[in-house]
Amino acid sequence: MAGHSVQVGSHSHAVTDGILDTLKRAGSGLKEVGVRFALAGGCAGYARGAAPSLHDVDFALVEEDVPLALKTLEGMGFRTERPPEDWLVKAYDKEGVLVDLIFSLADHPVTEAVIARADWLSTAALSLPVLEATDLVISWILPMSEHSCDYGGLLPTVRALREQVDWDRVAGVVAHSPYASTFLVLLERLGVISPPNPVTDITWP
Repeated sequence: MAGHSVQVGSHSHAVTDGILDTLKRAGSGLKEVGVRFALAGGCAGYARGAAPSLHDVDFALVEEDVPLALKTLEGMGFRTERPPEDWLVKAYDKEGVLVDLIFSLADHPVTEAVIARADWLSTAALSLPVLEATDLVISWILPMSEHSCDYGGLLPTVRALREQVDWDRVAGVVAHSPYASTFLVLLERLGVISPPNPVTDITWP
């Protein structure tokens, strides 16, 4: 996808283009070796029609495939590291653009089922698996807490994806979280979504 204008708060066109170039290189490499992954984060929102407000490239992948993903990216010239966090590893291209390889979303392991639900979409002129819109929104709002609760920053992106999302499923998954549930109330009050009927006895991911 190309040609979107950059909104206030986004990086410059040059930086955004650099991130998309890294996305294309890394995604192509992972796809070629058979890593089970899907585009996540802001790049996934962009692939699904939201305006770009990109900081890095996020891929969700099955933890078993992390060694292969790291080996592949290292072979392509990326510098890799394992940070203290126990839910992702990192890779940097020669221009310093960060690629996060995430194997746990909101304290839930990335499963083959999550990857299987991903949609193949054209992103930066490359066909890549992109997290299902419902899973993507859940991955954004379920981690919300008193320390991280940026409703305003997330609202434009979620608004752009609203017709792609199963809001009943989202409501069921996040029902136990007061911060995520309140975000859904905000969406209702703003007329972005209709009041959802939460799906009960739902497991995620």
